[in-house]
Amino acid sequence: MAKYLNALPQLSGDVFLTDGGIETTLIFHDGLELPCFAAFDLLQSPQGKAALRRYFETYAALARKYDVGCILESATWRASSDWGDRLRYSAEQLAEANSQAIALLYEVRQTYETRQTPIVISGCVGPRGDGYSPDAFMTDSEAKTYHLPQITVFRDAGADLVTGITMTHTGEAIGIARGAMAVGMPVVLSFTVETDGKLPSGKPLGEAIEEVDEATGNGPIYYMINCAHPTHFMTTLETGGGWRSRLRGLRANASAKSHAELDEATALDEGHPEELARQYSDVRRLLPNLNVFGGCCGTDQRHVEAICRAVLAA
Repeated sequence: MAKYLNALPQLSGDVFLTDGGIETTLIFHDGLELPCFAAFDLLQSPQGKAALRRYFETYAALARKYDVGCILESATWRASSDWGDRLRYSAEQLAEANSQAIALLYEVRQTYETRQTPIVISGCVGPRGDGYSPDAFMTDSEAKTYHLPQITVFRDAGADLVTGITMTHTGEAIGIARGAMAVGMPVVLSFTVETDGKLPSGKPLGEAIEEVDEATGNGPIYYMINCAHPTHFMTTLETGGGWRSRLRGLRANASAKSHAELDEATALDEGHPEELARQYSDVRRLLPNLNVFGGCCGTDQRHVEAICRAVLAA
């Protein structure tokens, strides 16, 4: 049974950490192969499960070191049906993988949670298409139908909430929100933006948040930004409006390169952890409710620890 379903502790405003770039860490630092960038595929073997456990334990231990909260995001960004088909998973096998991903986080929570470090378990829902390009535009009803099976597994497995990560357009975001709301799950939505601060669909970030809120009756408990560097969206935040109060989480890329440049890159751009941490502090001054901090592509525990120190010192 979900522990924090009806009382999510990150809504208190206390600092919460989440993880970094799981796929880039597993590939470039751990030397693992992830077909279709699918971390959940590691659950098929004891060695893969052990690698995932080590990965999440790193961030749970980091949160406990600094006496802050932690949100563990399941390794299921690619674990929806289209991606499962590409990896030759049956519907039953895919559901089991999603359930196992949540169970693994339960094990980590049991070991690392303390009163000062509540550990929240989130079921991660990724885009149906490419995370860098809105190549699978869906209506909200199509998106709800597509994502509902995965969301339902998360509910049944005991996740505390659902997080839609790397959303590229509002139709899919609305559908995920409605799917989660239909089965009684709190939902967070995280948009990605291009170097101009707009979603890959071309919609400004603020308009996207306002559109989803209007369509869902302010259904998401909060919003996040991920898979973009702070320099890509600082101007947008500086000129933004009241929608900024809906942003509570940030998972930035280590690299300032565009999505197109990252797609072409053959080496990992890890950026500079301390510089990224300073940029997080700058972002926090523009977002009054920002309290969930992690990373995305190219980041690892070094970046997240530097970010943690910076926000705690502010």
